[in-house]
Amino acid sequence: MWWKKTRLFWTRFCHRSRTREAEVKNDMLYRKYGLLLVMLFLLLIPGCSTSRNTGETEAENSSRELISGESEAGEWEKGYDLPVEDEKKEEVREECAAVMEALSGIYEAADKGDASNAVLPDETLEQMQQVIGNMGYPVITSDVYCVMENYEIIDRFLKCCSSGSGGDAVLYILSDNGGVKRREYIFDGEQMYVISAGCTWSDSDAPIISDVSCTRISQWTYTEKGWFACTLCVPEPPEVSEIVNDSELIRVIPMPELYREISEKYLLPLGYRGNNLLCSDWSAEDPGGIDYNGVFEYFYEMEYGGVFPMERYRNGVPAEEFEALMMEYLPVDAGQLREWAAYDEESGTYAWNRLGCGNYSPSYFGTSVPEVTDLRENEDGTVTLTVEAVCGMVIADDAVITHEVTMRFEENGSFQYLGNRILDDGIQNIPEYSYRISFRFPDQTTQIK
Repeated sequence: MWWKKTRLFWTRFCHRSRTREAEVKNDMLYRKYGLLLVMLFLLLIPGCSTSRNTGETEAENSSRELISGESEAGEWEKGYDLPVEDEKKEEVREECAAVMEALSGIYEAADKGDASNAVLPDETLEQMQQVIGNMGYPVITSDVYCVMENYEIIDRFLKCCSSGSGGDAVLYILSDNGGVKRREYIFDGEQMYVISAGCTWSDSDAPIISDVSCTRISQWTYTEKGWFACTLCVPEPPEVSEIVNDSELIRVIPMPELYREISEKYLLPLGYRGNNLLCSDWSAEDPGGIDYNGVFEYFYEMEYGGVFPMERYRNGVPAEEFEALMMEYLPVDAGQLREWAAYDEESGTYAWNRLGCGNYSPSYFGTSVPEVTDLRENEDGTVTLTVEAVCGMVIADDAVITHEVTMRFEENGSFQYLGNRILDDGIQNIPEYSYRISFRFPDQTTQIK
């Protein structure tokens, strides 16, 4: 009944600590006075088309009043910066303070370095995640393949939402600097909202809790793979001069451990930006389309670790070094490399340019993360990985493209990439790749682009 829904919302937003006796009493009041209000409304205003003409449903009107009885229609329609009751704000702040207090000892002892925007070690963030998890909250870090602690709570909540049932769930997100974001998702059976608060640390390691805000989620979905994708209501031009990212993509159900390890070790270092190894069709029999000059720096970091030394190769990469690294990771020889890559025979070097505005057009797809979803062993001893590109930036898609990567793994730990194949014409859904270096073949007048 409608009075039960109204009482349920009021309880979630403002009065979770009421006794059962108070709930029963209020239930009776809602039925009594709510019925009188409805009868009065029907007498004074014929028909029920007013809210529909403004694009609002009865559930939206009810929820708007419960977030704040003083909210204006314009605030409700835009969907962001929605007012939150003072009592709810205090509840959120108290919970955040308790979480930060539980983390304070770990943060104080952490190696924060000398930088103002310090990044805490992975071990420290894992400890902090465990502490919040032990408090009973779902929690993730900013790690690409992070396993959500207490993910069952969010999974159960989203499955209930998918079936039309109302509910709420709290999620904590740990930032690299040790700060914490609190998200409380609330679903009323028709609309979903998120109440947000942020927590940071002062120079004296004291917790700082930001203001509490509420935003309506305009669209959301819970995918079969366990990704929670949502689009938030955000300011748009001309209210703001730049487009605000309104999408979020959160991994709820953890990946299988083996797939996570393979993705992190063999695919993430390459990604989909600055090289085309994972976003073009090529094979061991036909590897001519690979951007060898572009992928060099990624193989270098895989081989030696650390940050690629750009200054060392500003004037080119010595042929012996370039070819040795390429032949270690790809099924090519020196002759093929000198034919297919930008090679200067006079200086004996391969060209290298840093990725920038002159040779790269930023795209949302470039921020995607490779995620292994299947694996099969072939008769020739190779392995074919089914991989999906997960993009959380703007489009919030857990499979922008699906492709198969064929690799060979040796007992000594070495490995080679033997081919990539994009499935289902997915290459039509991604930007055309721009090669890092434009150069001319000796017998051609056109440039590779």
